[in-house]
Amino acid sequence: MTATTRIGLTGGIGSGKSTVAAMWAESGAVVVDVDAISRQLTAGGGAAIERIRDVFGAVFITEQGALDRGQMRALVFNDPAARQRLETIVHPMIGLEVARQTRVAMDKAPRCIVYDVPLLAESNHWHAQVDWVLVVDCTPEVQIERTMHRSGLSRLAVEQIIAAQASRETRLRVADGVIFNADISVAELVADVGQIKARFGL
Repeated sequence: MTATTRIGLTGGIGSGKSTVAAMWAESGAVVVDVDAISRQLTAGGGAAIERIRDVFGAVFITEQGALDRGQMRALVFNDPAARQRLETIVHPMIGLEVARQTRVAMDKAPRCIVYDVPLLAESNHWHAQVDWVLVVDCTPEVQIERTMHRSGLSRLAVEQIIAAQASRETRLRVADGVIFNADISVAELVADVGQIKARFGL
């Protein structure tokens, strides 16, 4: 039986990481999307909502019963202690769901499990959980343009998000492989990702 390789996939906001993750999934890798898990936990009726309400107050919960991401983003940018309180609530729940999805995936004995982790470079935890780290790299200006276009956020809001993430240099230091995804065509991106997938038999 072929051993399963665990790949950590990361990149800053607007880098195209989700696009790259989809390419792995199309080739038969199992993708565990950590950001999607976080969104599920903080969506209306999500498992983290009542605890967030208890700790931060109802003002941070929308009428639909979801986390008010704009309000929370503004708070944690200016209050590191608030960020830590939020992470204390959400991160253990994320860890449990990642473990569950990993167990399900391992039953299928895939060649690769790809963990799509936006904040991998910021976390010591993830380095011990994966065999190989792939960074989707991008220039900050392209990140800003893409994110503004897709989300409708202001330039200042996007710049604040980028500033709160690991620096480009920090991500590159933890990389075993890098895909540069700025000013290239979709065909070139497919080819670059394909070369790396081929190393792992995909």
